[in-house]
Amino acid sequence: MESKKLRPVGQSLKARKTKMTMAERSNTLRAGVLGANDGILTVVGVLFSVAVATTNQFTIMIAGLSDLLACAFSMASGEYASVSSQKDTEKSAVATEEKLLKTNFEAEQKIVAEYYVERGVSHKTAEDIATELMKKDALGTIVRIKYDLELGHYMSPWNAAFSSLISAASGGIFPLVAMTMLPVSIQWPGTIIAVILSVALTGYLSAKLGDGLTKTAIIRNVIVGIITMCIHYYVGTKL
Repeated sequence: MESKKLRPVGQSLKARKTKMTMAERSNTLRAGVLGANDGILTVVGVLFSVAVATTNQFTIMIAGLSDLLACAFSMASGEYASVSSQKDTEKSAVATEEKLLKTNFEAEQKIVAEYYVERGVSHKTAEDIATELMKKDALGTIVRIKYDLELGHYMSPWNAAFSSLISAASGGIFPLVAMTMLPVSIQWPGTIIAVILSVALTGYLSAKLGDGLTKTAIIRNVIVGIITMCIHYYVGTKL
């Protein structure tokens, strides 16, 4: 795993735990937003393809509902596998550092000192800081310095999976309800509006969670949503 530069280590244990908990929560929210976006686009794609090919409302509803469930469970399993892999990698890194601390403690302490030197601290002061930190919590210090990890705080694959499951299903409900519950005379424009509004919302939320540009994220999501609907409409005309 590649080393990461991170925040100063000399913050309180309580502050570190709070920040890490916020990171875990942010990861769960991120999985939820992505799941909702995928749910919206996947379900509307199937609905448009089927609705163009048939006017049978029951067939359209069953196709959309089946896809909603498949998308939700697919997103959940994918997120679980991804976060589990990340968690295993983090645990492996911690185990590696435990071994290095036993076999080459001096080299590990030197890494901590160099970390502070790179941030403008004098060599003497950096060595003193490293000695003190390694004396108090050698493993916790070195994994924070090298990997930006907090011991005992790993991303939860179950939280991410559950978040994706619920959000993908919730996102897919918007186009499904619009296409199957609205009067036939307005189901197409109603579904298009529902999709545009919902992907605009997921774009806004994703930008906020990632400290990105909200306007750009909204426009990008809306364009992708419109393209998705156009492609699947065209596919449906060829069925």
